[in-house]
This record gives sequence, structure tokens and C-alpha cells, in this order.
Amino acid sequence: MESKKAIYDLIPQQYYPKTELIVEGTSFQDIQKIIENSGIQYPFIAKPDIGLRGSAVKKIHNLEEMESYANKANFDYLVQDLIPFENEVGIFYVRYPDEKEGRITGIVSKEFMIITGDGVSCIEELIKKNPRYELQLKALQLEYGKQLLDILPMGEKINLVPYGNHARGAKFIDGSHWISPKLTEMINEICIQVPDFYFGRLDIMYNNWAELEDGQHFSIVELNGAASEPTHIYDSSHSLFFAWKELARHITYMYEISIINRKKGFPYLAHKQGMKEYRLHLEQCKKIVNF
Repeated sequence: MESKKAIYDLIPQQYYPKTELIVEGTSFQDIQKIIENSGIQYPFIAKPDIGLRGSAVKKIHNLEEMESYANKANFDYLVQDLIPFENEVGIFYVRYPDEKEGRITGIVSKEFMIITGDGVSCIEELIKKNPRYELQLKALQLEYGKQLLDILPMGEKINLVPYGNHARGAKFIDGSHWISPKLTEMINEICIQVPDFYFGRLDIMYNNWAELEDGQHFSIVELNGAASEPTHIYDSSHSLFFAWKELARHITYMYEISIINRKKGFPYLAHKQGMKEYRLHLEQCKKIVNF
């Protein structure tokens, strides 16, 4: 039940794309004014303010698609500038509250669902040639409709789902070997500017790795907090035991950070409040999963 907009507001604005909150029930006329005044240009991304594994995230190409999204959405959502960079990673960051410098504990690289035309097969046939892509076929049929029957010209590529989400078909690859002092310094410089942020994952889109290490040509897609997973565990080359070990390692970090924060006056979440949040989460899931 964390608001993405509330988290974006904690991050220095130069690190993420233009983002505006649209409250449920806002008239379409007012939505148009918000978008126009913000300077956000088509195409852009619309996504729930309180999200769930990429559900209801849409690329909006024009006014008609925006109106359709607005009419269907029964939740608060964000409109956000489309990030121009092609590559995406998730960088997990940990820093204890009494430390000035944190550490990167894992990196996941994300491989998007990209098909390449052969001049003969339609898009749906190309999807079916990849068993992992075919798992997303029903969702893609809802998204693209009859467009899936188009024949893709030889060599032409289409990114079917331009969101680095495992549940939406992205392949996760462990990139932890890319951790370096230079990258750690750059990420630490960002994270120490976010108040009381000690544990979580930054999903970042970037142009190339050298520029990312230099702190150039990148944008934060999202910053995730205590509910974050070290998603490099989903690399298919890893065992279940590796995943358990990494989860235990990160839960230990979170436990130790919470102990320090408790001593500094930050209370633990009460069980009653936790259950209330969980029930709200279930209600939110019903709203957006079948959007």
C-alpha cells in the first residue's frame, strides 16, 4: 500500500521522469489540463499509484487511449514521461542508519519481450515460437487485439512489453558481477539524498553501462522499499537454495536496520495496522489485476 508518488516526492527530481498524480474521479477535462501543464508528451506511461507486479501499466499513445484508461481506472494513478533509454536493471542497496556509505547487494538485468520479424509470420506466430513469450499470449491479445495478426517485416523488432517486470514477461538475469566501487559510489550519492532510505531496490533505465557508472543518461523508474525483493534470484541459472540464501541475507539486513531504527525512536508497525494494510492490499489487487 505504498504510494509511488509519495516515494517519487522523496527523490531529487533530476533522477526520475516527470510524474503527475491523477486522483480517482478526476474529470477528463481536468486530466488533460494536468498533462498539458506538466509538459508530459505522448506517448507516456500510465500506472497505478499503488501497484502490483506491473498490473495496469500502459503505454499511452494518444488522447483517445488516455480517455479509455481514465474511464476504466477505479484507482489513483500516475502519468509519467516515457524514459528514452533501452536498458533496465534493478540495483539493490543497503545502508545501516549509522553509516555514511551503503553497499550494492545485488543487480538484476532485465531482458524485454522483443520479437524479430521474418517477413512471413504474423506477430502472434512469432510469440508462439518462444515458450516464455507464449505464457503472456492472453494478456498480449487483450493489449494488441487484431494487431497480432500483422506480418512483421524481415528484421523489424517490436518490444511487446516495455516494462521490466517478471510477471509481464521480462527475463531476469543476475548482473551482480557488475558491482564496482564506481557504481556503488554513484548509487550511494543518490540514496543518501532520500530521507531515511536504508534498504530497497532502485529500478533504473540507462543508455549504456559506462555512462551509468559515470552517473549520466539514466533515469529511476521506481524506488522500492522494505517490500523489495533481491530479484537477481530469479535468474534461471540459480538454484532454489541460492534464492533462499539471498532472501535470508536480505531479510537479515532489514531486521538489523529495523533494530537500529527502533532505538532511534521509529516504532515497529503494530500487528493491527499491518492487518489493516494487508486487507487494503487485497482490495487494491482486485481493482488492478484484471484491468
